[in-house]
Amino acid sequence: MHLVFVTSIVPGAETTTGYEIANAAILDALRRAGARVTVVGFAWPGKSPAGRADLIVLDEVDVRNETASGWRKGEWLAKALVNNITFASAKMRVKSPAELRAALAAIGPFDAYVLNSVQFAGAFPDLFDDKPALYVAHNVEHRSARENAAAATGLVERLLFAREARLLESVEARLCRQAAFVFTLAEDDRVALGVKNDARSVALPLVTRAAISGPEPRDIACDAAMIGTWTWAPNRIGLDWFLDSVTPLLPAGFDVRIAGAVPSDLKSASPNVRFVGRVPDSVGFLRAAAVLPLASTAGTGVQLKTIETFELGLPSVATPHSLRGVAGHPANCVVAETPEAFAAALVEQAARREPALDGRAFHHRQREALDRGVKRGLDALADALAKRAA
Repeated sequence: MHLVFVTSIVPGAETTTGYEIANAAILDALRRAGARVTVVGFAWPGKSPAGRADLIVLDEVDVRNETASGWRKGEWLAKALVNNITFASAKMRVKSPAELRAALAAIGPFDAYVLNSVQFAGAFPDLFDDKPALYVAHNVEHRSARENAAAATGLVERLLFAREARLLESVEARLCRQAAFVFTLAEDDRVALGVKNDARSVALPLVTRAAISGPEPRDIACDAAMIGTWTWAPNRIGLDWFLDSVTPLLPAGFDVRIAGAVPSDLKSASPNVRFVGRVPDSVGFLRAAAVLPLASTAGTGVQLKTIETFELGLPSVATPHSLRGVAGHPANCVVAETPEAFAAALVEQAARREPALDGRAFHHRQREALDRGVKRGLDALADALAKRAA
């Protein structure tokens, strides 16, 4: 079976964001199941992967709001309003439908699409109706947009997020209705998207890497560490909760280091917190912390930093929301819901300076369940193809 995996951003040489990590895990699972997969989408500027016959780069696009000029954001908004699509999908409209049809035709014969999230498919609503499709719902996007609207501090931002939520709910309903099968990344998302029936969907457990080695000795350099894409609104909401509600409760001298790109308006009044920017070795950065705060409070889908933490066997303190999409948690993960409980657990965990656990069994269970879920989707797609051919 030859599948065309339609995605906003194609895999690069290195996976750095949660979106890219999830895509890599799903693509690997599809190929392990025996599918031939050609990936079609856009590349980050300057990071266009070359020389792969199974990857079609349509153009280079920088979709980040924080690096876009006011003129560029205005152009995206105009496209969104004129075409009645979301602001996120408007960023994909750098090619015409005719150009995209030509690119798809140049691939040669293929059987079906894998529509990866809503951005690309939502930008060209009628482009992918000619063949059966699997739909990968990374998140319940309309619910995340509503959360973002509620957290917005400005009226214009609140109104734009509300518009996104309204349009996204319609797009997601259509994609789920038309798909031969739906992959979500968390069990709760199946209910939220209206595809709870086991014949219609499955929640895919994910892994963050192909293989896991056993635990190694750690040199502790700080009490707590976090890393993430903090410009993504759901991540920012959780980080704001941690900075505003948890860090003021930590004792003086409790060393918290936060890595990753941060919005220009992100600040912390706590002398305990240090923003360190991009780090060359994300795993080494995490392993050097006594405990990892998993402080998600918003968003849908799965929290890949939680999965990575459990694969690495590192001690952690997690909000209940950080555990969405993960079945169970290891003994060195403490679940805490209130700021007071979260801060107390961080101090206790950090004081122990515990070695890492062996995360290989967790990784193995996740990968086996991922492969079973992908096979169910491919079986449903095969049935849809057979009915179409009859």
